Amino acid sequence: MKKILILTAGFGEGHNSAARGIRDALRQIAPDSAVESRDLFADAFGRLNEIARRAYLVGINRAPRAWSAIYSWIDQRPDFRSGMRWFSRVRQRLSEIIERDRPDVIVSVYPPYPHLLDELCGPANGSKPRRIVCVTDSITINSIWYRCSTDYFLLANDQTADVLARAGINRALMRVFGFPVNPRFAEAAGRQIRPSGPPWRILQMINAGQSSASGISRWLARIPNTQLTVTVGRDEKLRRAVESIRDASAQKFTIIGWTTELPQLLASHHVLVSKAGGATVQEAIAAACPMIINQVVPGQEAGNAQLITQTNSGTVALSNDEVIATLTRAFADGGKLLHEWSGNIAEISRPAASLDIAKFLVSL
Repeated sequence: MKKILILTAGFGEGHNSAARGIRDALRQIAPDSAVESRDLFADAFGRLNEIARRAYLVGINRAPRAWSAIYSWIDQRPDFRSGMRWFSRVRQRLSEIIERDRPDVIVSVYPPYPHLLDELCGPANGSKPRRIVCVTDSITINSIWYRCSTDYFLLANDQTADVLARAGINRALMRVFGFPVNPRFAEAAGRQIRPSGPPWRILQMINAGQSSASGISRWLARIPNTQLTVTVGRDEKLRRAVESIRDASAQKFTIIGWTTELPQLLASHHVLVSKAGGATVQEAIAAACPMIINQVVPGQEAGNAQLITQTNSGTVALSNDEVIATLTRAFADGGKLLHEWSGNIAEISRPAASLDIAKFLVSL
């Protein structure tokens, strides 16, 4: 029986999404394996971690310039080990788990963990436990991700592999599987549930900390010959705000709270309007759903937006007027531009990435 430990943290949606994708795929591929996903920052710091997590969400959404400066400062640090002293509780928890459970493989989807493992275990050299870094960002990769030792880096795309290679990372250490989205994306990919259109189906996803984004819903609902769906997660205050917009709109739309049906939801809509979050962009790619990005957090999200624009799988439109004008252009001429985006994003889609990663981990 193989023991696999996945290390994650709640600072950004991409880390936990990747951890869940790998965990669920392992349970599907290797049900006899012992798979555990742990947030050691939450374990070690409790309430303080939750305060820090909320402050992070507020910071990246309301003070992006300040976060950009912090991101750059981290990227340019000559040595990360001095900063790891603040995480002594996490290091102690990690040491206890390794000593008690003796995992065969440790997968880090949050960048401080590999540095803590270097302190605890020394450089990775293929010995037990095997150490894997799953990079959840694309293209704009902070150096904290790769200035550590590991047996392999798991990457979402070739563009990110090129970035690491230019930074001096040996390509023999890289494996490009795609982003480990929920395995259900692979199931949805085998079914054609997106109508050819029109009416054009627009999905607006409002992420945590993005409550001001509800204002664009009233304008999206006014676009002729469209059907709008808005997701609000578990935020009841946001739901009420969007409901008031829907009630005042001549063209009604659907509101969805937290859901496990995201693969089907993305696969059944023609275009997604949302921020450039790591998980959001990668889930749109997995579902081959073109994306209009209406918010980009400087730093890690810039690369996600760059991936969409470089592959012509959608575009960036940072104002409400730009979003509406872009959608109008995409739907013109029988959806010519939209169909172009759809074909391009299908080319880079890897909906079975988590299953491929699971097979790789089991094979180590």
